[in-house]
Amino acid sequence: MSRTPTIIRDPQEIRSLCDDERARGTSVCLVPTMGALHEGHLDLVREAGNHGDLVVVSIFVNPTQFGPGEDFDLYPRNLADDLDKLAPAGAALVFAPSVETMYPPNAGTTISVNGITEGLCGAHRPGHFDGVATIVAKLFNIIGPCAAIFGRKDYQQLQVIRKMTHDLNMPVKIVGMATVREPDGLAMSSRNEYLSNEERSRATAIPSGLAAAHVLFDRGEKSVKALLAPVVSSIEGACDSIDYISAVDPASLAPLDDEALAGETMLIALAARIGGTRLIDNTVLGEDRSPLANPGG
Repeated sequence: MSRTPTIIRDPQEIRSLCDDERARGTSVCLVPTMGALHEGHLDLVREAGNHGDLVVVSIFVNPTQFGPGEDFDLYPRNLADDLDKLAPAGAALVFAPSVETMYPPNAGTTISVNGITEGLCGAHRPGHFDGVATIVAKLFNIIGPCAAIFGRKDYQQLQVIRKMTHDLNMPVKIVGMATVREPDGLAMSSRNEYLSNEERSRATAIPSGLAAAHVLFDRGEKSVKALLAPVVSSIEGACDSIDYISAVDPASLAPLDDEALAGETMLIALAARIGGTRLIDNTVLGEDRSPLANPGG
């Protein structure tokens, strides 16, 4: 029977434990989450065992990455359920601090990553990536030298964290994992819980549109405009509003002109709303599997 992970809420305590383990030659791998764990998160936790002997999962709904009117108060929280899921996945420690612990009243430092935060979600959620970078930096400083696992569904977030870690010489190895999808191709997300049955059905237009772009790319289509067309058509017909559907360079996130030609790879990223739920998704043409290939894995 799997052992329930040990919950630690104090930063100094978990740092001391991790330092003691490293002194004995144990490697550490961190999986940062906001809880409400689903199979996508658990896939990251299982992968963490390949990058560290001691797997640490953080569960913290970070207020600084939510903007005014966003769903911080409504974001699902169920620590007991999360712990039940983490035990068989291989997590040994769960760091679950309070907001007051992570952001004491006198806190006044924020980390900003310039350039790659300006487009995509950054253009629609001012301050979001400052909140992400700040909390991830704090987690890295608390846990200490480690590997850290992130999902590619939040592709821009992954690139922001990679750049921050590189620019600030943090002793952390960043590992990006492929998006885990439902059998119908929808990217797994804690926010999928918000969708009604009718909205959930409409949401399948997102992976369908991305899959259509893969078909064109695999047939040799290189026109950025042509590759975006089936994504736009599919999503416009199903979503209530669209923040963006963009073609960008996968490394720099620099936008590609509609009249340009794709290179060996091209990232299509999007954010759209169905009902009151904001969903994001992406795929790297020439690198990722189609969202409808081998569904469910």
